[in-house]
Amino acid sequence: MLKRFSISLEEDLLENFDAYILQHRYSNRSEAVRDLIRKSLVREEWESNSQVVGVITLVYDHHRPQLQEKVTELQHRFYNIITSSTHVHMDHDNCLEVTITKGKASDVQELAQGLIALKGVKDGNLTMSSTGGKLY
Repeated sequence: MLKRFSISLEEDLLENFDAYILQHRYSNRSEAVRDLIRKSLVREEWESNSQVVGVITLVYDHHRPQLQEKVTELQHRFYNIITSSTHVHMDHDNCLEVTITKGKASDVQELAQGLIALKGVKDGNLTMSSTGGKLY
């Protein structure tokens, strides 16, 4: 059920918010406010080491000696928080590894940092989300 409430903003803040809405293509202010609130709540869950979900993406040089073994070794150390892992051959030299995780925020971050820091990883990112416990 939707509940209405009003909010007062300084004119320049509202102008900046309206520009943000246009830039991010929200259909209205309410959608933008809801999204910002959800993002803030997800960040709080991560900061409080709650049960979270995350997606770790890596692009790496598949010719780097023993890199694939190191990726696999780290994934085995954290097997209990890995839901799924997908390996894609992008071209002759590059691979994409996508690892979906669910667990304590600190464990997910530790795995992501370990993978991203491996020598030969060209790009890495952790997308943080939540299982929704506090959000809905």
